[in-house]
Amino acid sequence: MIRGVLAHCTVTDLSRAEDWYTRLLGRGPDARPMTGLLEWHLGEGFGLQVWSEPERAGDSCAVLDDTDLDATAAQLTAVGIGNDGPQPGGSGRIVQLADSDGNRIVLLGD
Repeated sequence: MIRGVLAHCTVTDLSRAEDWYTRLLGRGPDARPMTGLLEWHLGEGFGLQVWSEPERAGDSCAVLDDTDLDATAAQLTAVGIGNDGPQPGGSGRIVQLADSDGNRIVLLGD
């Protein structure tokens, strides 16, 4: 039985990615399970991994459910992560982002 999920993004420069994802998530990684891998544990049974794998970098996508897109978009702007604010998407609203390698991060909310 599946008990959780870890979204996964591949990057070329782990230090640069750590800075970006730390600003995105508001804190540093929770774990460094092995060389070249960072993990953020976002809740019970789910999280985000950032993996140094230059040959595959930039082709990842992660969708994260957010409780307050307006506040999050403002906070992202304040920490230097540009965004166009919440836009209509699917059955709610989304904020679309891209890390420095072009991995797509979509924040989803009401």
